[in-house]
Amino acid sequence: MGAEAAVDLDLALRALADGNRRAILRLIRSAPQPVGTIAEDVGLSQQTTSHHLGVLRKAGLAVGTREGTRHLFAVDTGGLAAVRSYLDDFWPGKLADLKTAIESRQEDARG
Repeated sequence: MGAEAAVDLDLALRALADGNRRAILRLIRSAPQPVGTIAEDVGLSQQTTSHHLGVLRKAGLAVGTREGTRHLFAVDTGGLAAVRSYLDDFWPGKLADLKTAIESRQEDARG
């Protein structure tokens, strides 16, 4: 992994550390939303929401488009995929291990 990718991952993880930004991502994950709607739904001022959206964009987790006079924001799945890929490195085989442990306990309980 190159330094540039590491910096992007660092930015993404820092962005995800904030609860308001995670709430914003949940709001925009299914469909692009205008800033005003996001601000209202999250309960933040439009200025604060715009700041958080800027952090998410810089981290590669959100993308903004213009539709007439409105700015719409949506999740950038590429940025989230990079975070998931990093976290998946810590989980190889963990679900399979959990399944085996549960099945073993069930067998022990039966007999």
